[in-house]
Formats: sequence, structure tokens, C-alpha cells
Amino acid sequence: MKWKFIISLFTISIVSFFSMFFYYGFDLKLLTSLSFYETLANPEIRIIKVSEGLRKEEIAEVMGNKLGWTEKEKSNFINGHLALNSENLEGKYFPKTYLLQRDEDPLGVTAVMLQEFNKATSKIKKPKATKIINEETALTIASIIQREAGKGDMKLISGIIWNRLFSGMKLQIDATLQYAKGSEETGWWKKVKPADKNIVSSYNTYLHAGLPPAPIANPGLAAIDAAYNPQKTSCLFYLHDKKGKIHCSATYEGHKANIAKYL
Repeated sequence: MKWKFIISLFTISIVSFFSMFFYYGFDLKLLTSLSFYETLANPEIRIIKVSEGLRKEEIAEVMGNKLGWTEKEKSNFINGHLALNSENLEGKYFPKTYLLQRDEDPLGVTAVMLQEFNKATSKIKKPKATKIINEETALTIASIIQREAGKGDMKLISGIIWNRLFSGMKLQIDATLQYAKGSEETGWWKKVKPADKNIVSSYNTYLHAGLPPAPIANPGLAAIDAAYNPQKTSCLFYLHDKKGKIHCSATYEGHKANIAKYL
């Protein structure tokens, strides 16, 4: 009986350990690294998971809660581009699981995240035809893809966004409205209402043609890859049904038929 109890505890521990690996998204190759276990056991280290599709204010909250930042330190993180004499860094705070010193300051965290962004994006294969796309354009499109698509839909939605841009059609994407109206008080990603389409903002893609002036979130590698490597499609319109499956159409008439059928 005693041995059964010990085996049961051991099994639970193993399951919990692997659950932690999958939850935080660690590379399983780390299992063979002794230094990784030593790092995990260090009381000065904090494990911080940054999910894909967060805006920098949300990342400041995630980091701040784990590292004990003050409101001023969170603000310093959000405005880190000013300290670096750089443009807005939205889109470049790379989402992944970080192992950080518990006393890491905002600029230190920013530097680590930018380093991870550069390392990850350097591996993306960019077809010759898309090398003319500058990074800011690709990141802005990737941020929209991240907020609008499921993993299996990213390249299709990228193709639809590019089709709209090339045709001169307004993007009319709800995620950009969510970014425009988001706030700490009311929520960063509140559901869009019809009246929101009149929000006065350069991020309102129902009023303004082309892309918003900057990324609306911090995309993961799959979304960035999709921005550079869109799926070929004739579609200009899309929707997700109640089960999350995407349906697209090349015409507005076809889109209306999809609305009637799937929504």
C-alpha cells in the first residue's frame, strides 16, 4: 500500500512537471540541460509567460506583477522607446516564456524581449517577391493577423488583408477598433459595437484606407511568417462561424450569403 502511494505521488509529480513545460511553452530540448534546472531552482529567477497578441500595456502588467514593478516602472516599460530614442516598439515585444531575474528593470526586460524578437524573426524565410516589404508593414499586418486569426487561418487572412490593400479597399477590421478604444479602465479588447466604427482614430480602418500607423499588438512567429508569406486567394471578405471555422468570399454578395448561412 505504501509503495502504491509513493508511486502515485511520483506519477503526479512527473505529470505536473511535464504540464509545466507545456503550459509555459518550454522547448523540450531543455530537459537535457543541467543548467536549465539550476536556473529553475534559483529563487532569484522568475518564470514569466507572455502570450501572443497582447499590447504593450498588457505585457507591462504581466511583467510588473511577476517582478514587483511600481506603476512608474510599468510606465517606463510602456514608454521604453523614448529612453532608447526609438519609434514605438509595439509589435517587437516578442511573446514567449522568459526566465528573468526578479529585480530586472523595465529597460532590461525590453532589451531581452527585443533580442528575442530579432533572433526569432531572423529565421523567417522571406520570398523574393516580398523582400520589398519593410519590417514595420509586415509587423503591422502580423499584429492584425494575430488578433483576427486562429493558427490554421493565419496565412489565409494574410492573403485577404493583402488583397484589400492592393485593391485600395478599406481593411474594415474590428481588431483595429478594439485597439483604438481599448483602455485599462474599460478593457483592452472589448467587443466592437456598430457605433465604434465612427471612432475618431488613425487606427480606425473603417474610416481610413490602408494600414493603421503601427502594430496593434505583439504577434508570435507564426503570424509574422504569415504576413511575409500570405496564402494565394481571391477572397476579400471573411467571417468565423460559431465553431470558429473561417469562411471567405471574393465578393460582398458571397459574404452576405455566408453571414446568412453561418452566423
